[in-house]
Amino acid sequence: MDYTIFAVIIFVVALLVVGGAFLIRPRRSGAPPEPPAEERGEGAAGTTTAEPDEESAQHERAAGTAVAEPGAPAAAEIETPPPSAGRLVRLRARLARSQNVFGQSLLGLLSADRLDESAWEEIEDTLITADVGVTSAAQIVENLRTKVKVLGSRTPDEVRDLLRSELLAQIGTDQDRTVHTEPHAGGPAVVMVVGVNGTGKTTTAGKLARVLVGDGRSVVLGAADTFRAAAADQLETWGSRVGAPVVRRDEGADPASVAFEAVTRGMDDHADTVIVDTAGRLHTKTGLMDELGKVKRVVEKKTSVDDVLLVLDATTGQNGLRQARVFAEAVNISGIVLTKLDGTAKGGIVIQVQRELGVPVKLVGLGEGPDDLAPFDHEAFVDAILEGGE
Repeated sequence: MDYTIFAVIIFVVALLVVGGAFLIRPRRSGAPPEPPAEERGEGAAGTTTAEPDEESAQHERAAGTAVAEPGAPAAAEIETPPPSAGRLVRLRARLARSQNVFGQSLLGLLSADRLDESAWEEIEDTLITADVGVTSAAQIVENLRTKVKVLGSRTPDEVRDLLRSELLAQIGTDQDRTVHTEPHAGGPAVVMVVGVNGTGKTTTAGKLARVLVGDGRSVVLGAADTFRAAAADQLETWGSRVGAPVVRRDEGADPASVAFEAVTRGMDDHADTVIVDTAGRLHTKTGLMDELGKVKRVVEKKTSVDDVLLVLDATTGQNGLRQARVFAEAVNISGIVLTKLDGTAKGGIVIQVQRELGVPVKLVGLGEGPDDLAPFDHEAFVDAILEGGE
């Protein structure tokens, strides 16, 4: 046999034996096992399903595909506000604290053993200081003097009942304080919100939307304050929280056309209520006041305006009343919203503003929280004043 061929054969066999031993040697003790396919990020077919890298994410974003950022917060859910029923009662303690001086002074004076002329003058001054108004204060004092004379001796409970009945009579127990938000045959109810900037007008429009949504109504908001882009942004924030769409246009657009479009959207959506937020018109600017009247006239070409709510800051006193008179001349106001009522001891403004304008207070703001706007309840209001005096 050729020894050369024999040597080659032996060499090849040796290589095969060594190589096979290497390939089939057992796993080293302590080495971690291979993870299952699903833990390695492989699907049933062995396809890798690892998360996309940043470059892939950028491409997907450029293509309009939503890519969740690591740790990004989830989209905010639509809130469900509490219903309007009983709101003022729930906020009564806050109102009582603000009216503590007013109620305490009146009850203290009326409970005195002897009510002479000086005491009655002090009672009248207390009422005027609380923004009740000179005419209303004089009438309240006259009525109380008559009742005290008839009653003779007075227990604390009798004094409280006397004052309660008189304040209720001045505020008015038979006025329609309903905010007319029910849809009708002509389409959704339309509520215009007017007032000077700084009174909480746009905030009131947003809070009113929350009140209505809490009562199960559907709402469309119209951002007709086109002089301030921030107002439309603010209204959009309020609307997004409760799922109420907002109709808005670029800054400087015609407010009347925005209001008209909002009403049209409300009709198309079969909404219950359309709330139109108007510009915070300076009461000294005649042209702007005329434009406010134009917004109302344009909307009325489409449907009726069911309520025009004038927002007043309760802390502004006589200046707020001057504003109210001018607005009443420009547009037919049907109701008052008193904001920041928890921030003043002058709760008598409710009596005075109603007397001046001949329209009822329908809503009151009692704080900065989203649900601090409440339907005005005359009994709860008077009880809060007297509670503050006890």
